[in-house]
Amino acid sequence: MRTGRLPRGVVPVTPDSGQESVWDYPRPPRLEPSDKHVVVVLGGQVIADSRRTFRVLETSHPPGYYIPLSDWHPGALVPVAGSSVCEWKGAARYFDVHGGGATAPRGAWGYPSPAQAFAALADCASVYPALMDRCELDGVAVEPQEGEFYGGWLTPDIVGPCKGAPGTWGW
Repeated sequence: MRTGRLPRGVVPVTPDSGQESVWDYPRPPRLEPSDKHVVVVLGGQVIADSRRTFRVLETSHPPGYYIPLSDWHPGALVPVAGSSVCEWKGAARYFDVHGGGATAPRGAWGYPSPAQAFAALADCASVYPALMDRCELDGVAVEPQEGEFYGGWLTPDIVGPCKGAPGTWGW
């Protein structure tokens, strides 16, 4: 299924039955609804719980999951100053994430006015799994994507290698 050229020296893992390869994801990325049960925990408290999420699939990245703002615990997301721009999704805003007495500064982000292809993300936010106590997909613990810049959600059904590790910036 791979349509793009792989970076020099990258050898993708062949997915087993029921697995997806990040090298089969498209570029530009694709947005799709997901009915997986998503749970986010911070400070020992469930701060988000949803079965109405969206996932973004992009070559070399594990999926990113976006949770409707209405499925976050009240007060869990507090807007903060600063922004960044994704060439595909548009301008991002950031949130400090609060739960159970803990705070993850700039631990979440969203796209209040996304590009048309990502319009469904307008009222959603995603988190950096590395900054949370736990993120789960259908009861399976998420492993964070490597690298401080990325917020992908790795589970055993996703194979790579994935962008984010040292030496992968140019992928």
